[in-house]
Amino acid sequence: MAEFQRPAFHSPWPAPYRCAVVITIDYNDIHGILTQAPEVAGRDKSLSVWRYGSQRGVERLLGLFDELRVRGSWCIPGIVAEEQPAHIRAIQAGGHEIACAGYRHQNYDNLTLDEQKAALKQGCQALAALTGERPKGFRIPAGNWLPGFTEALHNEGILWSSSWRGDDLPFAHPTAPQVIELPLHYELEDEPYFAFNLSPAVPPAQSRIASYSHTLGNLQMDFAGFHRFGLCYVLRLHPEVIATPGRIGVLRELLKGIQQHDDVWIATGAEVAQWWDDQGRAMTAEHPAAVYERHYRKCLP
Repeated sequence: MAEFQRPAFHSPWPAPYRCAVVITIDYNDIHGILTQAPEVAGRDKSLSVWRYGSQRGVERLLGLFDELRVRGSWCIPGIVAEEQPAHIRAIQAGGHEIACAGYRHQNYDNLTLDEQKAALKQGCQALAALTGERPKGFRIPAGNWLPGFTEALHNEGILWSSSWRGDDLPFAHPTAPQVIELPLHYELEDEPYFAFNLSPAVPPAQSRIASYSHTLGNLQMDFAGFHRFGLCYVLRLHPEVIATPGRIGVLRELLKGIQQHDDVWIATGAEVAQWWDDQGRAMTAEHPAAVYERHYRKCLP
C-alpha cells in the first residue's frame, strides 16, 4: 500500500511566519450597553459595570501589552475619544493602532446609508483630531451596513474592516477590493464567555461567566488549529470584560503561549491587511461574501 502523502503546506504569510494573530480591542466605555439596553441611561450602578473599562481595564491591558511587547488594534467610537482623551493618547503612545467604530455606538440596522456614512465620517474625524492620524481600520458597532457603505469605507481611507465572519483568512470585499476584511469568530471573543449583568440581564437568558480554565483551553485549542492550518487568528477583547484581575491572567497565559511559536506573526490589523492587499489575492465567486453580495443585491428593490 502506498504511503499517504500529506499535501505540502504553503503559508500565505510573510516568511518565516506560518499564521497571523491580530489582537483587537473594542473600547466603547458605556456606549456599547447604551445601544444594547437604552434603559440603563442614568442608572449609575448598572453603568459602572461598563465604566470599569475606563476605570481599570484600559490601563491593565496596556500594562500587559507593554510587558509582552505586543501591539493591538483598538476599535473606538469617536465619542469615546472625545470623552476619554487621556486613554486614547496612552493607547497611541503604547504603539497601538487606533481604528474607527463610527462616532456613537449605534445599531447600523436602524440607520440609512447616508446616516451610516455620516457616522463613519464623524468618527474618523474625531479620532484624527485627537491622534493626528486618520484611522485605517473599522469595526461596525452593531448591526449590518447597507450596499454602498463598503465603498464609503474606501473613500474615507479605511484599509481594513473586522466586522464580518464566514472565513478564517482575510478577504477583499467584492464591491471595494481595496478594503480587506479580517473575519471574526465568536469563540475568539471575550463577551460570549464573560459578559454579565443582572439587571438589565446580560445575557438575556443569564447563566454565563464561564470557567476561566476552560475558556483558556478553548482559546488555546483554537489557536492550535489556526496555527496548524496557517490562518488569521483575530481576538476580540473588551477592557471591561477581559481586564479584571483574574481574567487578565487568562489573556496573559494565552498570549505567552502564542509567543512561544517563532513562526507566528503578531501584527496590527493594518499590517495584516496591507500584506494581504499587496499579494493581490482575488476573491473567488464561491466565497461566502461574494455569494452574499450577489444574493443581497438581487433582493433590493
